[in-house]
Amino acid sequence: MIPKEILKKVRQIQIRTRHMVSDVFAGQYQSVFKGQGMEFHEVREYVPGDEIRTIDWNVTARTGHPFVKKFVEERELTVMLLVDISGSNQFGSTPQLKKDLAAELAAILAFSAIKNNDRVGLILFSDEIECYIAPRKGASHVLRVIRETLYFQPRRKGTKILPALDFLNHVTNRKTVAFLISDFQDVGFERSLMVTAKRHDLIGVTVADRRESSWPSAGVIEWEDAETGARHLIDTSDAQTRRVLETLQAQRRKELLSMFRSAGVDSVEVFAGEPYEKALIRFFRQRERRLRV
Repeated sequence: MIPKEILKKVRQIQIRTRHMVSDVFAGQYQSVFKGQGMEFHEVREYVPGDEIRTIDWNVTARTGHPFVKKFVEERELTVMLLVDISGSNQFGSTPQLKKDLAAELAAILAFSAIKNNDRVGLILFSDEIECYIAPRKGASHVLRVIRETLYFQPRRKGTKILPALDFLNHVTNRKTVAFLISDFQDVGFERSLMVTAKRHDLIGVTVADRRESSWPSAGVIEWEDAETGARHLIDTSDAQTRRVLETLQAQRRKELLSMFRSAGVDSVEVFAGEPYEKALIRFFRQRERRLRV
């Protein structure tokens, strides 16, 4: 039996995110993702006016006559949610933890997908694969995805993004729309990011907390790394110390954005405890404009 408090929170997220899907993101998901996937259907003889880029040169060489490839739009998409549930996502300087924000974002994307008759799957990861739910359709399936994202108890606390990307590439050969939702407290996954972006339509969703990049002057505090357990005493009353910490965080963010651009990965950043509708709508619209070019 699922505890009542868990069902209540899942229901609250369902109500809140369904409203956003219906009233805020109506048409955004479909305009950005539907029709982007094309499947090869057949080859036929070239006729004047056909795109030269669609010529099948292998068939043309064998037959001696020009042939073109014909594609059809995929009728449904597969959406994979890769959600980071490592220790660092338990952080929150507001009533909303980063992991709760990740669950809400997963819910919005999942409900948007099933509204368009797409399938949704889930990969929960820390520094290993913690949980995998194969893609399916239906509201009850989405509720399971939300529940697992909120309340799955990870075995590990660290973050390793490379195994999550490799696992995605292993479990599906078909091109998917993959949302990588994480605070990206990791390094060394650049190559896997590029490989995955070539196989799938990969979008990076960074969940963050303002306090991570803006330290208060609160005197000497004991800071504990949620992933390693290491503890440090930090004098936050020292302005130079705060500047160093904030500079390091800004540099990490800059490097992450540069990595996304180099890999050809679209990205969006949202903050716990803050409205995220505008950030998502801006992301959808920018992506739509870029796809139209």
